[in-house]
Amino acid sequence: MWLRSFVVAFVLQMMLAGLVHAAGPFGTIHVGNWNGGAFTNDSTGAFSHCAASTPYANGMTLLVGQDSNNAWLLGFANPAFRFKKGENLTIDVTFDGQAEVRLFATAFSEVMVSAVLPTNVARAFQKASLMVAVARGTPFQFSLTSTAPLLAAVSNCVTRVKADGLDKVGDFTKMTAKPQATPDKQAAPAAGGKPARAKSGTGFVVSTSGHIVTNHHVIDGCAGDIKGNLTGEAAMALRVVSSDANNDLALLQAPSTTTFKDFARIRDRSIRSGDSVVAIGFPYHGILTSDFTVTTGIVSSLSGMRNDSRFLQISAPVQPGNSGGPLFDSTGQVVGVVTSKIPALRIAVATGNIPENINFAIKTGVLRDFLDNSVVSYQTAEPKSELKTTDIAANARPYTMLISCNATEQADTKR
Repeated sequence: MWLRSFVVAFVLQMMLAGLVHAAGPFGTIHVGNWNGGAFTNDSTGAFSHCAASTPYANGMTLLVGQDSNNAWLLGFANPAFRFKKGENLTIDVTFDGQAEVRLFATAFSEVMVSAVLPTNVARAFQKASLMVAVARGTPFQFSLTSTAPLLAAVSNCVTRVKADGLDKVGDFTKMTAKPQATPDKQAAPAAGGKPARAKSGTGFVVSTSGHIVTNHHVIDGCAGDIKGNLTGEAAMALRVVSSDANNDLALLQAPSTTTFKDFARIRDRSIRSGDSVVAIGFPYHGILTSDFTVTTGIVSSLSGMRNDSRFLQISAPVQPGNSGGPLFDSTGQVVGVVTSKIPALRIAVATGNIPENINFAIKTGVLRDFLDNSVVSYQTAEPKSELKTTDIAANARPYTMLISCNATEQADTKR
């Protein structure tokens, strides 16, 4: 439904009469020659997607969008097309002369087809300067410009509309963070007149572009700017790129003026029960040391509470503030994202015993799916020779970050 409404708004005014009830665009996306915004489902009126298009001299219009489930799509429209509605076809695309990729497309009208973009193809599109698409033996060439900021703006559109609704839409290409409040000012009151409280956790950089992984619950309820601090360096304002409450993951991004030479690599091989792990984070910030802390342990189990296969159970001690921090194997590769510790008091009330060293981390499979859906170019690595814990900590220092904000009273207290 959303692709039909997109075509109505952007491509040709000569579409089927039944599509004229589509609503959009709401807000604006304007990057280079790309123009778009947010759109609603033409039947229900609910938010469905964000998208943008650009015309070409050969009569083609290229369309790029992301739906409310964060899936990427690529569309091709031309008034000379003569497809049957619902017709399926294959489109072979090549980026910058590299290996050909086959997409499976569907005709949403006689003049427009679209295909879902796998995350690896979306990343290739983001980086490419030339795309050649071949459909039914006919090649079409597209010079690609501004695709990286375009995809960022489209993703920003989806994130903001899902968070704030369509009534607060604006220019989705403006993604700079708000100016930071001066430190000596009291936090502004939250809704209901109650003052916001300080909240902190941990995050780690996963790309040279400054993408930072943390937990959803670390940023949930933040009432103002989210700040990031590398040890010994000034705070920087971070913006939310995407968030997944179900898997407790969030993706932040540092200002474009910030560069990161060092970032975490994700282990490309499964970890095993009994393997050694190292947890790094900022527990009880403001009470304990201002530097990060390092704890060690083992993988106690390959599943979490009630056999939840998304999590690892670890014995490395963690405390409030460790949430969102990296969990390393003995070679210094990331094997998880620290997320929580078992509620000791509740377990003690239920069983009469206080549990010790039962903590949890999100597995890298869940993390990689999240990063793929967010179109982040991260790196994986095979385990190498073992390192001393001191060396793992030293290597992690340039990319392990304190995450902080002022949160509302209703914010999740698990961190």
